[in-house]
Amino acid sequence: MKFSLIIPTRNAGSGWNECISAIRNQSVEPDKILVIDSTSIDDTAKLAREAGFSVEVIAPSNFNHGATRQSGVRQCSAVDIHVFITQDAILADADALKNLIAAFENPNVGMAYGRQLPRRGAGLLESHARYFNYPKKSGVRSMADRHRLGMKTVFTSNSFAAYRASALDDAGGFPGDTIVSEDMYVAARMLQKNWRLAYCADALVYHSHGYSLGQEFGRYFDIGVFNSRESWIRREFGNAESEGSRFLRSELSFVLKSNPWLLPEAMLRTGLKFLGYRLGLLEARIPFSICKALSMQKHYWRE
Repeated sequence: MKFSLIIPTRNAGSGWNECISAIRNQSVEPDKILVIDSTSIDDTAKLAREAGFSVEVIAPSNFNHGATRQSGVRQCSAVDIHVFITQDAILADADALKNLIAAFENPNVGMAYGRQLPRRGAGLLESHARYFNYPKKSGVRSMADRHRLGMKTVFTSNSFAAYRASALDDAGGFPGDTIVSEDMYVAARMLQKNWRLAYCADALVYHSHGYSLGQEFGRYFDIGVFNSRESWIRREFGNAESEGSRFLRSELSFVLKSNPWLLPEAMLRTGLKFLGYRLGLLEARIPFSICKALSMQKHYWRE
């Protein structure tokens, strides 16, 4: 099957060379590599061109997590599979792309995503989030799993994910204007169309974030905004609170075993996540200027 690799970028920084090198060292080669760069002021676009990638430069104000990726899909129309990766995700071995694309040998799979490992130097809490959300065992989920898994049924990540072109089209493509979680949106639409979602534990990538307390709050505020505006996902698959409770229990156990001194920070971060998420759900009642101040995705808030 022919496949594209689409990478949204902006000021990728010192890790961009490592990302490019990992892509170039893959055992399978994409039929097209497209970088959509939001007018970086560093060498992001220059290095991509030197690597032989196609580069489209857009204004930062025109970037949107869903619409920008759908633009990439339109520019790579002559392929069977669209693979997405972010600029800070490093393919962990030479078979990462090969193992991800192998999921589509199952004709019912419309989308697949890989296992994210903590980046080098990641902290304890940052690492736990990856271990919790990306286990060692692969699996395939369908609409029937929503009664057992709830919101976890549609969990995925475009930091390293792939879509069957025909299934993506069947699901209506990426949404045109979402603040975050465009991947979850498409996953839910695909499951409604009876496609399957595959998790590939052998498709490995290094990717995690060491968010500050403020960034953690803003991130979960944005997740709340998404869930408020796309409330059909909660109605179809259940609320996120139960999964949040399971994560909290796992994190507390992990911290107590590994470094009990981090317990106060873990509890503080949990409180900020919960507060941010709940406020995000109420964003329709909050003044625009305050929403923009609370959000991590400030470019999203246009009058």
